[in-house]
Amino acid sequence: MKSNTNIILIGMPGAGKSTVGVVAAKRLGYRFLDSDMVIQEQYGKLLYELIEEYGVEGFWELENKINAALDTERTVIATGGSAVYGAEAMEHFREMGKVVYLKLPYEEIEERLGDLNARGVTVRSGQSLRELYEERMPLYEKYAHVTIDCDGKALREVAAEVAGMCLA
Repeated sequence: MKSNTNIILIGMPGAGKSTVGVVAAKRLGYRFLDSDMVIQEQYGKLLYELIEEYGVEGFWELENKINAALDTERTVIATGGSAVYGAEAMEHFREMGKVVYLKLPYEEIEERLGDLNARGVTVRSGQSLRELYEERMPLYEKYAHVTIDCDGKALREVAAEVAGMCLA
């Protein structure tokens, strides 16, 4: 892994990946890329429309393919919360930069998230947010080079921590 190349943010929807990513990128003079936006641009549809069309697992395949093909340098990448289901993409991210898990307790995620479908969150039929959280936690921990505990921290504090990892 090249030092100071890319920072890839992973974590639950609502963890602040996009907001933290923009602020950290500005602090570092890096580009910012939101992988969900790349997916929407390439398919010309909103996330929830793609999930409706392809199903949850089908959407994960699209997401994995697009994420595995991202080729950037000096970029902060905010991934979708379900990016960790794509093993190929996650290994690619681990090779192209530092994977940072923005960790929040369940209660905080639940409070921040509104309508899961409108946000384009991939939830299997009948699956609760709690079950989704517990399913994804081990995956975030598996792929992260670094975990930042975001509980009780302002987003600008988290962004400063992310940026500081590159400047250290």
